[in-house]
Amino acid sequence: MPSQAERKRARTRTKPNVARKVKSSSFSWEAVAFAILIAAASSTYYYFNYSKISLLPVSSESTEQDFKEDVPRTPWEPTPDNSIFNVVDIPGKGKGVIAGRDIKQGELVLRDRPLFILPRAINGSPIEPIIEKLTQLTPEEQEAFFELSFVNFPTHLNPEEHPAEVALAIFQTNAVSTGDGVGIFPTMARLNHGCSSAFNVVYMWRPEENQIVVHALKDVKQGEELITTYTNTRRPRDQRRAFLQDHYGFHCTCAVCSLPDDLSKASDERLSKISYLYEKFAGWGRQEIDGTQAIEYIREIWRIENEEGYTSERGSLSADAAWIAAAHSDANATQAWAEKAIHWFTAEIGADTPQVVTLEVIVDHPQRHRAWGTRDAMDVGGPDQASGESGFNLSK
Repeated sequence: MPSQAERKRARTRTKPNVARKVKSSSFSWEAVAFAILIAAASSTYYYFNYSKISLLPVSSESTEQDFKEDVPRTPWEPTPDNSIFNVVDIPGKGKGVIAGRDIKQGELVLRDRPLFILPRAINGSPIEPIIEKLTQLTPEEQEAFFELSFVNFPTHLNPEEHPAEVALAIFQTNAVSTGDGVGIFPTMARLNHGCSSAFNVVYMWRPEENQIVVHALKDVKQGEELITTYTNTRRPRDQRRAFLQDHYGFHCTCAVCSLPDDLSKASDERLSKISYLYEKFAGWGRQEIDGTQAIEYIREIWRIENEEGYTSERGSLSADAAWIAAAHSDANATQAWAEKAIHWFTAEIGADTPQVVTLEVIVDHPQRHRAWGTRDAMDVGGPDQASGESGFNLSK
């Protein structure tokens, strides 16, 4: 079964959606951009006294030396006017994205190229590479950058007098993971956060295309806000809110966090149980449980997620089940779980992705799965076969 790192998607970000948000365009972005250019040329350029500063939480393996920006830069362009969504002012949230029409599950909502990408960790000043990138942007691109909101700006500094720190705050607030790097995506940055069942779109970085794509995780009605998630929300409300407040500077008031206490407690119990079952299911990789037990945990995760309304990451969960079935040489189960994974990967990341293409081969030829026959043979069961539960069915 592939490791979590192998399946990791572009979800690390630091853009908040509610409190302590400062709209950088409240002062002249042109003046700030000009000040940035002057600062870049100045011999008295300001440096932080840190030997190494990470722009976002990263693993120790990610360094400036590892980062290679080997894709030629394509100029960023604003998303063309279309009927699928509108960026509007939302009370209490600043900017947000509203569906301009009904959107179907799996529909491509947005493609967004980065203004620029930086390595996940840098040596020296964290401001210097941001300034260097900004000086390479067109005036339109600079305007798109400085119109983004930011949080956690030092209270003792005046933004108009410290444009370099404004640029750093904007970057840290809106940066999104791009594998080895982190980038700024001006349109995608307008998506606000929701927990558990509250978010309805998911995004993924496609390095081969040098862009982020956003797909509808579920059907969205015209006029509804398009909401993504900034973190793993399979944890209780108090923990989610504390994490989001600490890292992203806002008190979450999404539909799930705003539930009455009794309903919130029930949701918390479901989410905690899901996390517990994921840990139990991971025991298969450590050979602590057999394939039948692992599949039972997956079915139970699916059942509780249905109760919670949590439908994210089902492509990966189904693909994990297909991996387990293939490892135990259960051809029918491998095919059935692969078909389930195709459905959900298509909704989450698109039908044109390598995951879907590979799984389509597995549906026709399960023995070609690279895990095939790596564990003792056994019938682990497909998504519609739950022992002791007559008629149980993992609905799509």
